[in-house]
Amino acid sequence: MKRIPTGMIVVLTFTLWSLPSPVTAQQQYVVKPVAQKKIKQLPTGPLYWRVENFPTLADAKAAVGPDGWNPASVRYETTTALIAEVAGKIWVVTLGPKDASTPGGSKVAEVGPVPAIAAPEYLLRLNYGSGPPGAETPVHSHPGSEAFYVVAGRLGQRTPHGVDYVETGHTMNGHPAGMPMQVFNAGTTDLTALIMFVVDASKPFSVPAKLK
Repeated sequence: MKRIPTGMIVVLTFTLWSLPSPVTAQQQYVVKPVAQKKIKQLPTGPLYWRVENFPTLADAKAAVGPDGWNPASVRYETTTALIAEVAGKIWVVTLGPKDASTPGGSKVAEVGPVPAIAAPEYLLRLNYGSGPPGAETPVHSHPGSEAFYVVAGRLGQRTPHGVDYVETGHTMNGHPAGMPMQVFNAGTTDLTALIMFVVDASKPFSVPAKLK
């Protein structure tokens, strides 16, 4: 009988061990960017994320208005609103002052004040996160804050300060830049959430981290 070289046994063993098991493959927390934009300057603070619904995408776009040149202020103005169609609804999330509103919108939630950052350019991003019970992200950090609105389910977040939970219809404010975190489905049903970011656009959006 021909002997298999020892080195080959090690490689085969590692390959089989490193393949995800069926259970692991089912526990993915999927995060998808659905809207984003870069801006050079943030509005004066304190700033809050405002979450609103609109009847149609056309209504949302008409209410938010386009980025462009404003003759009155003699400068190019960029709206801080992001528009997306998620979970069968039209969402507009806007970074701005507390208790503001967008004409024609139905306010769902407000979260803040957003931790302040200083950067040469800012990235505003809206992500859509979803996953089954037990699903979780790797431990990571961002060069800015990550806030949540839970559409359905129960969200959990681990940080070096402990574990926090958010129920359906509620929000979680973001932590300061560089905070290690892990997000997971803490409930018994599928989790869906809107995730709002304001980060330093000159740095990597997300990097691996450790919970100390």
